[in-house]
Amino acid sequence: FDSLPPAHYKETMNTILGWMQQSETKLSVPQVAIADYETMEQRLRELKALQSSLQEQQKGLNYLSTTVEGLSRKAPAEVSQSYEAEVELVLGRWKKLSALLAERCQKLEERMNKLQRFQNDTKTLKKWMAEVDVFLKEEWPALGDSEALEKQLEQC
Repeated sequence: FDSLPPAHYKETMNTILGWMQQSETKLSVPQVAIADYETMEQRLRELKALQSSLQEQQKGLNYLSTTVEGLSRKAPAEVSQSYEAEVELVLGRWKKLSALLAERCQKLEERMNKLQRFQNDTKTLKKWMAEVDVFLKEEWPALGDSEALEKQLEQC
């Protein structure tokens, strides 16, 4: 019995595998182009919550690693190698998931910044166009009024 992990090991393994499956499913949703800032904010909140959950699951992953280390000292080589391989697979998936999650957050934040700048630039451009429209609709000065013509030339 010393060569077998405690029951808590299997529970923790199942919990982490289930959590990773759910997270991978959430991240496998195809990324679509979103031009709505509020939708982007909501998606970022979801990704941040997933990152937070990832940090919470880290304790369980650490437990699995230390349990397998302890097991490798007590158990026969083939048994400990089997558990080590299992934990290595989980760690590999964990690292990929963590990297993908960080990448998605970073890309989304970059896109949100670009969209915000674009929206600000569009607002500025619309304001300028409205001012130009008002200017173009003003009455033109009489041909003999050189002072008014000079003033309008400066405005142009």
